[in-house]
Amino acid sequence: MTTRNPLKRVNSRGESSSSSNDDLEPPVAKKRCDYAPALSSPAPLWGEVTLPSPRRTQLTYEVAKRGTEEPVRVYADGVFDVFHSGHARALMQAKNIFPNTYLMVGVTNDELTHSFKGKTVCTEAERYDALRHCRYVDEVVTDAPWALTPDFLEEHQIDFVAHDDLPYNCGDTDDIYKTIKEMGKFVAIQRTPGVSTSDLIARIVKDYDMYIRRNLARGYSAKDLNVSFMKEKEVHFRERMHALRTKVGGKLEEWEEKSKDLLAGFMGLFGRDGRISEFFYDQKEKVKRVLSSPQERDSDDEAETSSMATNGHQETL
Repeated sequence: MTTRNPLKRVNSRGESSSSSNDDLEPPVAKKRCDYAPALSSPAPLWGEVTLPSPRRTQLTYEVAKRGTEEPVRVYADGVFDVFHSGHARALMQAKNIFPNTYLMVGVTNDELTHSFKGKTVCTEAERYDALRHCRYVDEVVTDAPWALTPDFLEEHQIDFVAHDDLPYNCGDTDDIYKTIKEMGKFVAIQRTPGVSTSDLIARIVKDYDMYIRRNLARGYSAKDLNVSFMKEKEVHFRERMHALRTKVGGKLEEWEEKSKDLLAGFMGLFGRDGRISEFFYDQKEKVKRVLSSPQERDSDDEAETSSMATNGHQETL
């Protein structure tokens, strides 16, 4: 078996930020690191790591907070289905509870999870592997129990358990972390609002048809997506109709603009005040004048002259 030493935080001068267990003075404020070293291999599984020997005496929260030479062994557990930023942020909090932390993450297997919580999206192997590639995790405990016991904590030499403070009922127990809290080994961390596996699944279910269309377009079969033959044909039909509406919609907008120009031109020619109407009105007046008697023409001329004089006088005023 191999031993995986957890990375220690160092300041810009390369000095370790951890302090002695006997040091009762508050720790010096940490300096900003010049860089954050990345890991080059996944975290090991339980059984691949040699436990510290001999076992040290039990730590109190206050002593662990001051900083210890030997890493404080913190345990966080969960299902971790469809690993997301909410999971990562919770583990980041657990990793940074104490100045020198060795973070162990317990992941429940499929059988236990399906019996208590329902079917998962990812298999247990996929969930184990996702945790191994999270930068805050030092060790992954597979087949983790649903409820922790003092014997489990002793076997894994766990100093503290990190989880959000909401009560988790199971069977006859109103909170599976009640015993751990009574032992003084529980440390509360916070959830990330609006980010959970249930939220992600709800988003997919909400846009179910869209994701079906997308995956069918990418080559997945109806069998792969567990949809019926009729559903597949319905989705293909809707996709074609959507493409047709998009294509025709663009043409309709183009035709609408052209029709507005044509209508404006038509009204300019044939409308009530259009050029054609003015032309026919002028021709009609000329014909009427030719056919009218001399007296009528003289009367019209006088009326026109009088009208022009009146308009001119009004303009002068």
